[in-house]
Amino acid sequence: MSTNPSLIVTTYNWPEALELVLVSIQLQTVMPCEVIVADDGSDQRTANLLAKMKPEFPCPLHHVWQTDNGFQAAKIRNKAASISSGNYLVFTDGDCILRPDFILSHKKLAQEKYFVAGNRVLLSPQFTSTVLEKKMNIGDWKPGQFQKDDINRPWALLRIPQGFLRTLQKNRWKGVKTCNLSMSKQALVDVNGFDENFHGWGYEDSDLVIRLLHRGYQYLNGKFSTTVLHLWHHENDRRQEGNNWKQLMAVKNSHKYFSEKGIDQYRHSRIEDFKPDFLV
Repeated sequence: MSTNPSLIVTTYNWPEALELVLVSIQLQTVMPCEVIVADDGSDQRTANLLAKMKPEFPCPLHHVWQTDNGFQAAKIRNKAASISSGNYLVFTDGDCILRPDFILSHKKLAQEKYFVAGNRVLLSPQFTSTVLEKKMNIGDWKPGQFQKDDINRPWALLRIPQGFLRTLQKNRWKGVKTCNLSMSKQALVDVNGFDENFHGWGYEDSDLVIRLLHRGYQYLNGKFSTTVLHLWHHENDRRQEGNNWKQLMAVKNSHKYFSEKGIDQYRHSRIEDFKPDFLV
């Protein structure tokens, strides 16, 4: 499958982590055609960081922003995807350091009618503090370079060719996260993107995957190839988790694939429509 990937990085008010993620993108062996920072309402510090890094960035670096109105990851990802120029979309988060072959691996794994779901390893609170303080580039570290308890699963960083094993669980949706997910742009459009009826933390990514499955797309396992390094942070506010779970189960137990409130509302949008208020 020929891919021209746009990389979408979701963030909210953590420029120190985002900087490390952007540095790891600069060190990719294969660059995306663009990087779109999908900003769920950060203050000016994030805009300042992007303005500083943009002139020397090795590919176009865009900033898509919306007013801070609580956790609205589905909405900002739709906005970012709507203005993307690539025919393939790779999603990650602004607290996930990428390994140098992250984009290359997603390109190699891309197949028609599949979405690629990778995994993550979690940094400990102490190691996260050290990495942030020293601005350490750990994206190319081998498993043996980490000290005991730096990360939770060193073995997940191994490179293991899996061949046909990657497509054995074609209907899997549990455990799929948008910190490490890719698909064709057409696939996202076919299901009308993320469902913006999911408010607050929880399950907007699972909902997307279930609707992709309902539409005829299938799961491809990206583990042991696309693993990202997730910086530790306190849990998000989960007061909406119960309501979001009920909404997810309703979708799962139906044949629904097209979100009621999704990416189609932005089909005529331009990047200038999503500039931060303080830059307008």
